[in-house]
Amino acid sequence: MASVIRHVTIDCADPYTLATFWAKALNGSLADDDNPGDPEALVRTPTATLLFIRVNDTKTTKNRVHLDLQPQDRTRDEEVAHLLTLGATLHSDHRRPDGTGWVTLHDPEGNELCVERSAGERARS
Repeated sequence: MASVIRHVTIDCADPYTLATFWAKALNGSLADDDNPGDPEALVRTPTATLLFIRVNDTKTTKNRVHLDLQPQDRTRDEEVAHLLTLGATLHSDHRRPDGTGWVTLHDPEGNELCVERSAGERARS
């Protein structure tokens, strides 16, 4: 029998705060026993579980792994706007005049994430 990915673990300075951002971004929920100041926090979503763990190291370079998001109930551009209101920041914009492309953002601790076109947008092109 093969292994399965139980969750994606993300090192961070403030697990609860970063998990709260991702729970809102992914329409997920924090574990009931997660509180501010805890050394770890867990976010469950319909498609993935993310575990945030406090580390003392600061982020110094680009992530070797990052999450690519595909909006389910809004367009890519609407999703980018939504994430920016939650505290993400724009890193680089790879949108093309024909509507293709993606946007790279940073979460509140500087981790990269990309926002791709929704399935509906892909079907129309």
